[in-house]
Amino acid sequence: MFKKIALLLGLMTSMLFSLTAQATDATDPYALVDQAAKQTFARLKADQAQVKSNPDHLRVIIREELLPYVDNRFAAYKVLGNQIKQTTPAQRDAFVEVFTEYMVSSYADALAHFDKQTVKVEPGKAAGDSNITAVNVSVKEAGKPDIFLEFKLRKNNKTGEWKAFDMVAEGISLLSAKQNELGGLIRQNGIDAVIAQLRAHNAKPLVLKK
Repeated sequence: MFKKIALLLGLMTSMLFSLTAQATDATDPYALVDQAAKQTFARLKADQAQVKSNPDHLRVIIREELLPYVDNRFAAYKVLGNQIKQTTPAQRDAFVEVFTEYMVSSYADALAHFDKQTVKVEPGKAAGDSNITAVNVSVKEAGKPDIFLEFKLRKNNKTGEWKAFDMVAEGISLLSAKQNELGGLIRQNGIDAVIAQLRAHNAKPLVLKK
């Protein structure tokens, strides 16, 4: 199950990381995801040699291309949940930093598995007055059943721009999974210990799985 989730997480990354290559309308969540999907696999194919010689290049791609379009602070605060009240501003900033890099490592690790799939963004519906919306995507690969995903995006009320913060795959919310994983550790060991643990995890070199 973890491997499947990791692969699906990689798909989210691969769909969204190439947005800087072309101008994207961030005020339209469907256009944002659709534009990313069209660019993704060409970039993956072009960078395969560099990735194979230096797997950490995947992390560079994520930092440069994905993070501007992910609401990492909102996601990190969702993971903290009610425990955010027990933290200082400095602790919150430190957690956002290490959690962001933790997700970069997770995305990069999973991204290595995607180079042959194609994606189709389902026709969008107007979000109306809500600042949360979902974009449905189908993943296609020859000889395998389609995979259906739901990407959750949040609109910044000040800028009107949308950013991704979660993906639901086969009924499993990746953000909720991280809430369960890290929230329990924070309750047991405290936020400073979890920050140190994530920092140590992030320092490990990325190794491609065969």
